[in-house]
Amino acid sequence: MSFAPALRAELIKIRTLRPLLWGLAAVLAATVVFSALAGLDDSSAPDFDPLFTTFFGVTFGQIAAITFGTQAVSAEYQGGALRLSLAAVPDRGRWFLAKTVAIGVPALGTGLVTGVAGLVAGRSVLGSRAEGLTWAEEVRGVAGCSVYLALMALFAAGLTAALRSGVATLSILTPFLLIVSFVVGGASGTVADFLPDQAGQMVLRETADGVLGPWSGLAVTALWTAAALGAGAWCVRRRDV
Repeated sequence: MSFAPALRAELIKIRTLRPLLWGLAAVLAATVVFSALAGLDDSSAPDFDPLFTTFFGVTFGQIAAITFGTQAVSAEYQGGALRLSLAAVPDRGRWFLAKTVAIGVPALGTGLVTGVAGLVAGRSVLGSRAEGLTWAEEVRGVAGCSVYLALMALFAAGLTAALRSGVATLSILTPFLLIVSFVVGGASGTVADFLPDQAGQMVLRETADGVLGPWSGLAVTALWTAAALGAGAWCVRRRDV
């Protein structure tokens, strides 16, 4: 089977598996709700960043994004589904590429809608406190939100393919993103700037206070994602199904 039919088959899987659709909906809901809640805090902290506050919900929306990427791959390791997939597409590299694109495209599209909705919700709650944001910063935030969420979904997909377990992937990534990354960030200085989440979220900040800028930080997250997908592709090609 050539790439186009393989991609179409993988997109059909995404569209017909209800938990995956709910996962994409959760990305939007979590991001918008927590962005609005963050805007309700009217404390005047000296390090207040209106752009990051507007998109603060991405911190929680990314959990739904990694869950989506994880479930999309882990479903293949349940009930012998991977054997059927590889019977239809014997070229394992081609199949994994189709799976990757089928995860990345809807994640990117959902991230774009999420970015726009999060911006509207965050700005409406912040009110006058967001007046300093420029149009270029807002566009960067929306675009960065979309790309970042897609990268995190793909990062989880690659790790799931390498571990062959959705439970193991979520057991590692969820506490890491919600707890460990912040603890490490507070204790290790600039080293934490290169963690996948800390680096990627620089694109959501109005000013960069670390060694990475908005787009260089997103590039670091892209490298983490490429490494995870590379490991996943290697495992798919080398291991028995």
